[in-house]
Amino acid sequence: MEGGPATNADPTGSWSLVVPLKPLVRAKSRLAGAAGPLVRPRLALAFAQDTVAAAVACPAVRDVSVVTDDPVAALTLGALGARIVPDAPAAGLNAALAYGARAVRLRRPGAPVATLNADLPALRPEELSRVLAAASEFPRSFLADAAEIGTTLLAAAPGVELRPAFGGASRRRHLLSGAVEIQLDGVGSVRRDVDTGDDLRAAVELGVGPRTAERWAVDAGAAGGAGG
Repeated sequence: MEGGPATNADPTGSWSLVVPLKPLVRAKSRLAGAAGPLVRPRLALAFAQDTVAAAVACPAVRDVSVVTDDPVAALTLGALGARIVPDAPAAGLNAALAYGARAVRLRRPGAPVATLNADLPALRPEELSRVLAAASEFPRSFLADAAEIGTTLLAAAPGVELRPAFGGASRRRHLLSGAVEIQLDGVGSVRRDVDTGDDLRAAVELGVGPRTAERWAVDAGAAGGAGG
């Protein structure tokens, strides 16, 4: 599936996005208080579907590569237009992101590359366009998450190494690495990742995509979890 279609056909789109997704059975463990072990993988896939669909629809994006070894996610996200890159390093999130960025630049040596979290179910293409436009002003830049602790997007200009440092307090690590923090109002959908039940409620209030809305209503809502 690595040689599949490359998303947005708009020739003006320049950015290549790399989206990491761990095997669904291990995804979103911090949602345990809001969703059971059978619900969490379905929610994680719905988050990723809405994230990838919005990224594909973003006019600033040329292509989207999803780094994953999950066969269900690969099939589902590939059908949305993502290029599937197997997680060959199998050495954690940052190794997967660096590998995905290298895979992009083997195809497009001059590509600006950005990583994007797979758990942004409220993502809006126009807000992502604004963030990428701001990122184009710097060699390396990032957008902090809504909690201002982590990172939802890390970008590198053509010829610049991505150097991802995701996980936990990644905002501070990316700052210390020399990346510029993108400061924009009105891009809450790009900052609203979902790790906990409170995050999910905030994303639903912001307005999630159709797959998350349906899955949350059917699974988590029916269980009285995240909607409680």
